[in-house]
Amino acid sequence: MPKAYNIPQAPQFPLPFSHAVRAGDFVYVSGQVGVDPVTREVVGPTIEDQTSQCLRNIEIILEQVGLTLDHVVKTNAFVSKTEDFPGYNQTYASVFRQPYPARTTAPVDMGAYLVEIDVIAYAPATRTQE
Repeated sequence: MPKAYNIPQAPQFPLPFSHAVRAGDFVYVSGQVGVDPVTREVVGPTIEDQTSQCLRNIEIILEQVGLTLDHVVKTNAFVSKTEDFPGYNQTYASVFRQPYPARTTAPVDMGAYLVEIDVIAYAPATRTQE
């Protein structure tokens, strides 16, 4: 039976979703944006700032279910401006360790949010384990 998680340390929005859902060996983390978890204010003016915070928010959620970013096997990212792809890629590569998760990245207009990322994590092992 799937188990839903609402993480108090993660950004809270008045929307109908769980921060994460565990189904068997997989944990699905809902899309996160680059906002401060306490104030819900957008962090920094750049894609690098927002990507770092977005991934930190994901990390907070994963930590609360006993996982790390190394458990992530798939990411889906939505970036507001195609010209921000290089900054997004640079920050993404500085946060995730190799081998990188499988990934989809698509341009989508999201107003003040420059990036939104959701992930799928595999609980039994990390990407770096053989």
